[in-house]
Amino acid sequence: MTDVSTAIAALPDKSLLVLDDDAPLRTRLGRALEQRGFETRLVGSIEEAIQSVRASAPAFAVLDMRLEDGNGLQVVEAIHAERPDARVVMLTGYGNIATAVAAVKAGAVDYLPKPADADDVARALLASRNGVAPPPPENPMSADRVRWEHIQRVYELCGHNISETARRLNMHRRTLQRILAKRAPR
Repeated sequence: MTDVSTAIAALPDKSLLVLDDDAPLRTRLGRALEQRGFETRLVGSIEEAIQSVRASAPAFAVLDMRLEDGNGLQVVEAIHAERPDARVVMLTGYGNIATAVAAVKAGAVDYLPKPADADDVARALLASRNGVAPPPPENPMSADRVRWEHIQRVYELCGHNISETARRLNMHRRTLQRILAKRAPR
């Protein structure tokens, strides 16, 4: 955290917009990035984000890709219209190549899967503009944990309906019940 905090402390403008419709995740990520030195503004919808950008365009932004009221790419465009040098990182629980390409074409500097570690987000925001990717995370999530997180996300989106979740994940309902009954892997 010290390397990241030192780099952030040296920035002339530390303003950061965090957009996510998941309030606990938004608050947790906002606090973590604030502890590292960013001056955060937290918003929960596309409309709030665009109003915030028009009031004062941030130097940095962390945006969710899919929200209840639209797509985070709309906010990327609004940010770059107000402040072309802004650094934007997209977060999503639905990682695929097409959306990653769309995010980068819209002006995002990186595209990270949820849940993203605050240090990984900060490194992506601070990565140099010369095309050099940030270093890989030192302690990435295990494949079992990534799978568990994905299952939890789909389960929540299906309104905690096990049958619908199992259908969407193309798995047997009892297998899903056993997975949900266990603790999260590390």
